[in-house]
Amino acid sequence: MPTFHAPDGTRLAYRVTADPAPSAVDALAGAAGPIVCVPGGPADSRYLGDLGGLSAHRPLIVPDLRGTGRSAVPEDPSSYRCDRLVDDVEALRVHLGLPRMTLLGHSAGANIATQYAARYPDRLDRLVLVGPGTRAVGLDIGARTRRELALLRRDEPWFPTAFAALEAIMEGTGGDTEAVAPFFHGRWDAEARRHHEAGRPDNAEAVALFGAEGAFTPEATRAALAGFEVPVLLLVGEFDLNSPPASVAELATLFPDAVLVVQPGAGHHPWIDDPDRFVATLAAFTG
Repeated sequence: MPTFHAPDGTRLAYRVTADPAPSAVDALAGAAGPIVCVPGGPADSRYLGDLGGLSAHRPLIVPDLRGTGRSAVPEDPSSYRCDRLVDDVEALRVHLGLPRMTLLGHSAGANIATQYAARYPDRLDRLVLVGPGTRAVGLDIGARTRRELALLRRDEPWFPTAFAALEAIMEGTGGDTEAVAPFFHGRWDAEARRHHEAGRPDNAEAVALFGAEGAFTPEATRAALAGFEVPVLLLVGEFDLNSPPASVAELATLFPDAVLVVQPGAGHHPWIDDPDRFVATLAAFTG
């Protein structure tokens, strides 16, 4: 895997995915340019795969966040903070030699992408937020919102066990976090189970420090996004318990030029639930 150095010297890895497979140089030289995809978690970026076949339309540049996947563990653990990870994305852009780029962020990675947009608006030509986290702009998702969304799945065979665990988690009385996994997929089949296993966070310290004090400055980020003139696509699954459509719709209002797409029947990983629909939406937006 190719690597680059973060501003603090940490060696970070990334992969280039395209169909047909080009060299990294060819991928960067393409007319449309690559899409830089920031994973959530923090987790090994392999769970993104080729985003349901999106790599057939645009090359994908997928970094492993520091301390995850093939990237090195930093000397300073405080650099796991979300706002510090923005510097790693900028270092990747410089390393790739891209004057401007299309940036995609999934889940918690959308918080990184959102803060990048606020800090470096002139270095983006498109912004895509998939199942986005909303902590960067200070949007809280209440238990009632999640409960109402969860109840839409009441006819699923796994629902009783998963809903009981969800209630316990939201009430702070414990709860099996693995039991709620079906809520994050549009269908809970063998493929979804395999994907869930592949997407487990692989660095507990990175997860714990991602949102440490100072990681988010919601008022400043909102103010910066009010002048963000780059087109934004927000795509969320109809059943996404992590990023409920109503909350993502509220996030969309913070951008002057935003399109919200709710993918029917999908959960938190819409490229797994319906790859053709997902790819068609992103291909139309990114060109």
